[in-house]
Amino acid sequence: MVSRVRGCILLGLVTVPISSAFAFPPSFLPRASPALRAGAIAARPWQAAGVSMQAGRGRGITVEDVLKNPTFPPEFPFSPKDFTRQDESDDVVFYKQARLVTHIDDKAIEVLTKYYAETIKPGSDILDICSSWISHFPTEFPETMGKRVGLGMNGPELKENKQLSSFDVVNLNKDGKLPYEDNAFDVVTCVVSVDYLNKPLEVFKEVARVLRPGGRFILSQSNRCFQTKAIAVWLQTNDLEHAYIIGSYFHYSGAFKAPFAKDISPKGKVLKILQGGFFPSDPMFIISGEVKK
Repeated sequence: MVSRVRGCILLGLVTVPISSAFAFPPSFLPRASPALRAGAIAARPWQAAGVSMQAGRGRGITVEDVLKNPTFPPEFPFSPKDFTRQDESDDVVFYKQARLVTHIDDKAIEVLTKYYAETIKPGSDILDICSSWISHFPTEFPETMGKRVGLGMNGPELKENKQLSSFDVVNLNKDGKLPYEDNAFDVVTCVVSVDYLNKPLEVFKEVARVLRPGGRFILSQSNRCFQTKAIAVWLQTNDLEHAYIIGSYFHYSGAFKAPFAKDISPKGKVLKILQGGFFPSDPMFIISGEVKK
């Protein structure tokens, strides 16, 4: 069953009501485009504006605008409640069953693979966190890159990932510590999974620790999720807000230079058949930052 809530399309789960909408304070609004500064959106809390990515495009707002010149509050604006999940049972139980399926469609995978090919330098050592049986790397990466390490929750899935040179099974929601030495990687990737992290600042600081000077953290995000395991604030916000949330993780970790956001979604009217209807291909957004070293 595929359902929708404000934050994402749900993967194989039944929709249940969510609590009252989270509202960012006015100071949490990015000040990037004229539409954000002068329009009605800027006059209300971000959440209350209810701007979807599609509506945003129509008003001249893009995901790139969100992190061009954002305003962040002095203190981390989220509470522990924002990182709760509907299902707080041990994640090991939820991820015990191997899921050898893709969580974004073929066109979204294609543009992400192309982005990796164009932006990751040959010879790079790569860590793929929240990894699974496929990392969406270009097929030539085993020959052109250095080590390619996967870190995820399911050993059998990771064992099937032919793009990895090695892997480790770690629950980042239990222990945010990465089992690697300082300055071990040139690039860290994370595909459509940051919304499951309940200790994101801890993880972002660890990512910075294992990156070498000039290293980059590349997060790719779409609009799909397992609702019961996504953090509460994610389910109550839209694509533009998701980019801002991820940008805030970079900012408040204190370990990265200013991140940027980029929309690499499949272009044109790409349609797919889903439950008997036609829908646009999955969007794909990059939020990336360079480590401060």
